[in-house]
Amino acid sequence: MAIEVFNRYESKYLMDSQSFHEIYNRLLDYMELDEYNKNDQFYSISNLYFDTDQHSIIRNSLAKPKYREKLRLRAYGVPKPDARVYLELKKKVCGLVNKRRTGLTLDEAYEFVRTGIEPEPKPYMNKQVIQEIKYFLGRYELQPKVYLAYDRIAMFCKNNRDLRITFDTNIRSRRYDLKLEAGDHGELLMAKGQWLMEVKAEKTVPVWLAQLLSELGMFRTGFSKYGNEYRMNIRHEERIKERLLL
Repeated sequence: MAIEVFNRYESKYLMDSQSFHEIYNRLLDYMELDEYNKNDQFYSISNLYFDTDQHSIIRNSLAKPKYREKLRLRAYGVPKPDARVYLELKKKVCGLVNKRRTGLTLDEAYEFVRTGIEPEPKPYMNKQVIQEIKYFLGRYELQPKVYLAYDRIAMFCKNNRDLRITFDTNIRSRRYDLKLEAGDHGELLMAKGQWLMEVKAEKTVPVWLAQLLSELGMFRTGFSKYGNEYRMNIRHEERIKERLLL
């Protein structure tokens, strides 16, 4: 069964392909690939982010308050209408990321977000998470705002499964065809050959990883996929309109 509740700290690092290969090969001494990455294969993740007409959720997140939250619908690959997907409520409190998710079919997820009415209970659903998402939906008038997809390599520490590192590339987005089943096409958010590494741990990272990052000259950065998409598209358009009004 997929883990449905996460509490962890996340650190992000941007790098080019040369840096990716360098740290990836070094990490293999301590970590092993996710089962979906065996034989050096990527797996793709597709997400649909929900927000208000005024983009209030992402605006609040970019202001970096101590508490922020967002809702997204996630699938692995391009799902069919009856496929199992995950509706996720992601919160961040003073740097600690809390992610709660429940399994749903794609049609159940769309209807739940559209109406705010909880679906009929099924064995694959997390009832507690359903209630939390229902409360969240009652606070906002949400609609699908942006589609984000990327290709991922994931690794787990051999001695500590709580330590996970992911590498995402080919990050793409669109603000049309806002259905997960519509395909994973979109415009690139970063140049080709760029990678986003995320280190995810329940506590502090091990000494060997801290030393490796220092040795390779890698430093943490703030990078939100949804946040960067918003900056590149909506905020850019808003600033152009403001200048035209001057």
